[in-house]
Amino acid sequence: MTFGQFLIIMRARWKAALVVLLLTVGGALAFSLALPRQYTATTTLLVDQYRPDVGGSAVYAGSPSPVFMATQVDVLKSERVALQVVRALKLADNPELRDEWHRAVKGNGSFDAWLIEWLQRGLEVKPSRDSTVISVSYKAADSATAARTANLFAQSFLDTALQFRIDPARQNTAVFDSRSKELRAQLEAAQARLSAYQRDRGVAVVSDGALDVETARLNELSSQLVVLQSMSAESSSRQAQARSGDGLAEVVNNPLIMTLRGQLSTAEAKLQELDSRLGSNHPQVVETRATISSLRSRIDAETRRLSTTVSVTNTINRQREAEIRAALEAQRARVLRLRQARDEGMVLVRDVEAAQRAYDAVLARLSQTSLETRSPQGSAHVLSEAKEPPLPSSPNIIRNVLLSVVIGTVLAVAMAIVREYLDRRVRTIDELPLSLGLPLLGVLPRPGSGTARIAGLRPPTLAMDTAFRSLPAPREGS
Repeated sequence: MTFGQFLIIMRARWKAALVVLLLTVGGALAFSLALPRQYTATTTLLVDQYRPDVGGSAVYAGSPSPVFMATQVDVLKSERVALQVVRALKLADNPELRDEWHRAVKGNGSFDAWLIEWLQRGLEVKPSRDSTVISVSYKAADSATAARTANLFAQSFLDTALQFRIDPARQNTAVFDSRSKELRAQLEAAQARLSAYQRDRGVAVVSDGALDVETARLNELSSQLVVLQSMSAESSSRQAQARSGDGLAEVVNNPLIMTLRGQLSTAEAKLQELDSRLGSNHPQVVETRATISSLRSRIDAETRRLSTTVSVTNTINRQREAEIRAALEAQRARVLRLRQARDEGMVLVRDVEAAQRAYDAVLARLSQTSLETRSPQGSAHVLSEAKEPPLPSSPNIIRNVLLSVVIGTVLAVAMAIVREYLDRRVRTIDELPLSLGLPLLGVLPRPGSGTARIAGLRPPTLAMDTAFRSLPAPREGS
């Protein structure tokens, strides 16, 4: 079918097509006017993951993901939120709805579940594509009911979201409260052990400074002992030397002994001279011998005195060494006791500090969770409340009429084409050879048209001449 044929068909059957179009538009208009009016109210919510801390400032928890937004939409559509709206609207006390429930399900099932399903029919939740805004729309037969229900859905969602946050905080508060009591008991027990240790030892916990002082004293005593050991060894050697008869440095280098020995040498030389000249019984010889004996006695006495001094010095050195050694051992034992006391005390002190830190941390978390249970702010906020719509959202008469015009036009064209194929007629001269399978011999003009040509056709004589020429030649004898 060409476009020209289509136009010819539509021109021929325009009345029937117009009837179909008018019937379609009229039916759509009548149906739209017969439908009950519905009003749609919309409230918008801003959903984010900013959570206020205990100080009231916002804590950024990351950009909301599509999964998070889908979760919020599912929460809005959940039975929990719808049940709160049912209770807020007191739909369970409506006798008309109860009668409708009996007619619909004949009293089977839960009335609250049926109310939730009935209420959710008018709910529509749409998340924004490029933001964290969620639109909550509700459709009802009354504009005030639609606005109120939409706002109740938004408020129920906010209450539910806040409850989702408060419930874990309450559970954590109970856990932290119990844990804080346990840690407080542990802290008190650790402090009691430290106090008992200090009371039993009679000292406070030894600090590193006190231990350093005692260690320095121990090192000093050790140094003194080394010096005294050297002095004692030296004095012992000198005493042994004095006992063996070897010349002591003190004796050899003593000025008095050196003088007496010089006098003894002179007296002995004089004695030899007098003895050889005067004889052994001469008074001068006897006197000289007495002088020599006296000098020797004095030398021996001085030597014994010096040896006794060395012995006394050695004894004193040994006594001092013994005293320093005893003091060193006592100081070493004291340092060891102090170190042991410090180690044991530091263990108890660390136990107390660890218990204190754990108790403080749990107490801080308990305070935080306690404040979170009292926080009135959740992760969603009302961006705009629903207002009573002045015009109904459905039925949309203009849209329905325009849509019926489009559909009616399609139906009218389809009806015209179907009728044309069911009731086939020749609309143009060019369709005759195609329809009959015969050549066209001529065309008669319409009455009153004279010899005027028909638009698009050749003159009749030319058409007839051409048609005769196209006939087959007659057989011989025919």
